[in-house]
Amino acid sequence: MPQLDPGVRRAILDAVAALEGEAVAALERLVRCPSTLGNEASALEEMARNYGALGLEPVRIPTVPEKLAEHPGFSPPLISYEGRDNVAAVFTPREKRGRSLVLQGHVDVVPEGAADIWQTPPYEPSIRDGRMYGRGAGDMKAGDISNVMAFRALRTAGLQPAAEVQFQSVIEEECTGNGALACMLALPKCDAVIIPEPGPGVEGLYTAEVGVIWAWVTVTGRPAHVRDMQAGVNAIEAAYVISQRFKEYEAEMNRAENIHSSFFGVNHPVNVNFGTVQGGEWNSSVPTRAKIGLRVGIMVGNTAKRVKADIERIVAEAGADERMRGAKLQLEFAGFMADPCVFDKEAPIVRMVQRHFAEANGRELRDYPASGLTDGRFFTLYQDTPVACFGPDADSIHGIDESVSLESFHATTRTIALTMAEWCGVEKA
Repeated sequence: MPQLDPGVRRAILDAVAALEGEAVAALERLVRCPSTLGNEASALEEMARNYGALGLEPVRIPTVPEKLAEHPGFSPPLISYEGRDNVAAVFTPREKRGRSLVLQGHVDVVPEGAADIWQTPPYEPSIRDGRMYGRGAGDMKAGDISNVMAFRALRTAGLQPAAEVQFQSVIEEECTGNGALACMLALPKCDAVIIPEPGPGVEGLYTAEVGVIWAWVTVTGRPAHVRDMQAGVNAIEAAYVISQRFKEYEAEMNRAENIHSSFFGVNHPVNVNFGTVQGGEWNSSVPTRAKIGLRVGIMVGNTAKRVKADIERIVAEAGADERMRGAKLQLEFAGFMADPCVFDKEAPIVRMVQRHFAEANGRELRDYPASGLTDGRFFTLYQDTPVACFGPDADSIHGIDESVSLESFHATTRTIALTMAEWCGVEKA
């Protein structure tokens, strides 16, 4: 497709600017939805309303484990999918002349943590110094709204894409990715994908991402009164022994010879996190049971299958430790079973995004090899569809006082709107 006509480009940019107030209001409405795992319904409904306001018919796409289980990208689910169907919408032009596009984003957010130490309540969006604060404001509800407002800007400019555009709002990006997998398989393959995931304090273009496995280890010790504690096996202390072995593994995986070239210069890209712990019954009793939940990163060049075997080996070796004598270990896998991937920086959609971002905003996107992961892996690994994964400057993602730069949010919208117009071509609305 030829580059955008200067008049069309100007009209689109003017439309994005005219819609900035509505974009901020739409982001506020979405941030007010407390869409943690299992509670995504309000955010999904909000996105359905957004699609309807574009004149598109929202479609519910269920996540059915039985239909996905044999796919290599499937991850073991944590909870039931009932009442949590993904929402999609498909725009069809009068005449298909351009290249088709997916605009995808996730609506789920991680728990807010200690809400009492947020400066303002996590689900009451607050704007301070040009940033919107709230859980999910950056990760990635700003991107969700950018997808919508980019299309709205074309319509405001009297235009619409001259190719199919799929909108996908998905669940469980933060724990399995099964929502994205379900949508990808349910809808026709497109020519390219844009996912406006945020950068950590920068406007980042994702160039690679690690894989991730979630696992739980339950330790059953031998209870005893604290006066006879040497006669028991302390399950909490035994869990600590296991955690030490995983930290040794983490250090090994971060040795220079184990780091893929796509991550050169990134400090400590493979992380093992102990995210949850449950255990004990009474302060004066040697605890019977402790359960730790962990997240294990996977470097490019490795696979989830091999790291799963590493986890099984580490737990088995820990069970043979003298300090664990008498303890019983149970290992379970649920949640992420995700392979790493490298995104094609030379793909036309990626080069186009980079160019439009620089020209419209006067600065460059920064390459970002991510020590986390996105739904972009599904399209890259299993569909061979090029992905431009980029997004606004967000701070304290998964932390306290998460925020997104509103100027950066609008910059993302400008970039998506211009890229959609050039990639798909345009016709009169």
